[in-house]
Amino acid sequence: MNAQLSPTRTATDAATRTIAVAHGDGIGPEIMDAVLHVLRHAAPNLQLQPVTMGEAAYRSGHMNGILPQTWDILAEHPVLLKSPMTTPQGGGYKSINVTLRKTLGLFANVRPCVAYHPYVDSLHPGMDVVIVRENEEDTYGGIEHRQTDEVTQCLKLITRPGSERVIRYAFEYALAHGRRKVTCMTKDNIMKLTDGLFHRVFDEIAAEYPQLEAEHRIIDIGAARMASRPRDYDVVVTPNLYGDILSDIAAEVAGSIGLAPSANIGLHGAMFEAVHGSAPDIAGKNIANPSGLLLAAVQMLLHIGEVDAARAIHNAWLRTLEDGQHTRDLFNERTSRRCLGTREFAHAVIERLGQTPQHLPTVDYRQAPPVALRQPQDAAPRKRQEKQLEGVDVFLDWDEAGRAPDALATRLQAALPDGLRLAVITNRGVKVWPEGHPDTFCTDHWRCRIKAVDGQLAPRQVPELLMRLVEHGLPAIKTENLYRFDGQPGYSVAQGE
Repeated sequence: MNAQLSPTRTATDAATRTIAVAHGDGIGPEIMDAVLHVLRHAAPNLQLQPVTMGEAAYRSGHMNGILPQTWDILAEHPVLLKSPMTTPQGGGYKSINVTLRKTLGLFANVRPCVAYHPYVDSLHPGMDVVIVRENEEDTYGGIEHRQTDEVTQCLKLITRPGSERVIRYAFEYALAHGRRKVTCMTKDNIMKLTDGLFHRVFDEIAAEYPQLEAEHRIIDIGAARMASRPRDYDVVVTPNLYGDILSDIAAEVAGSIGLAPSANIGLHGAMFEAVHGSAPDIAGKNIANPSGLLLAAVQMLLHIGEVDAARAIHNAWLRTLEDGQHTRDLFNERTSRRCLGTREFAHAVIERLGQTPQHLPTVDYRQAPPVALRQPQDAAPRKRQEKQLEGVDVFLDWDEAGRAPDALATRLQAALPDGLRLAVITNRGVKVWPEGHPDTFCTDHWRCRIKAVDGQLAPRQVPELLMRLVEHGLPAIKTENLYRFDGQPGYSVAQGE
């Protein structure tokens, strides 16, 4: 078996030997206790520093679920082993995972998806895929707005530095772990600027790794083939949202999302966790499977250089599966001999420390070179492109005249100052003026593209335009400036524009 669980350490100093530990909510405390019991036997020199986050922190009034002193501990001990957390229902509460990833700069989410057939039922025996997901950007910025009675929006942010960093990490990971291919998945046939940037950066960086095969897939067919032909893939790198969905698909196809570990890697710290949630319905019953968190702890041990302990735990866990010592979620008449509780499963793994599997491939973590975690600035500096303002998209909340686009166009044209022209009106991204289709459904949210007649708009003309629109009873709810970069449009060109 390849060393597919290792994100590879980023630091080997003494501070990384002390691990921050968050026990979590729901089943979190009991699976964490089970995992720590195994760690005490396999890595007795490891120091553990408890931190408080989750429901207890939410109840004390911290809307992000993290106590202030926890940040101080994480600054001193930047490797965190975390159990699942429960985010309270209702507005205002922030996801702990999103907060930790963005605040600590944990830009790469590494999720290995491995089949353990026949001991864990799998649709695809032999599956061994690693999903490397960008972890900080995309729609997970959480920047959303309600703009009209009928329309809300979510802002999707893809940056060149963020894309460079995670894509380079995926290639370096593939090299360090003897992988053969890196696949990029986006939807750039539709989102040509955002996903297009991610794909373009992938192609640029792939050229630096001629020893690795590189390919691109549109995410919809890519996800379908992950479910039907996962052996086509090796390492997959994606923007945030696609990676979140794809990694859950891959984990479930491999056997069970309950077994999937997750590493969140940054330049200065890391967080390790199970993929599954806090499952409060089975909390306290000693029936939860701690395997996802235990395999995340293996990732953590490799990250801090505890290779022998990682190898011992992983092989002992595989041998436990082979011996039919299963928790309730995996128990079946064909391969199971005993149905174990959470604590008893941990004891079974401990009993097998030093043993290796007889049928599943033995794990042999070789001392791989560290995965490069270079800042994006390390890339060759780029000349900034010439930027020219040529127009503005004005968004309106307009619900008059039966929502007739021609009526809106007439009012807009009457309001425009000299030197500006109305180029196009769209509704939900569909052109409705000029020459729109009568059957197009329209909401109360309109994008009105206004351009300079001579092709160049002075910045002062934008506020002047907005004041004219207010005077004509058409106040804007949002604007987006339209720029060209080195002569190329930096915006999506509307049909018929």
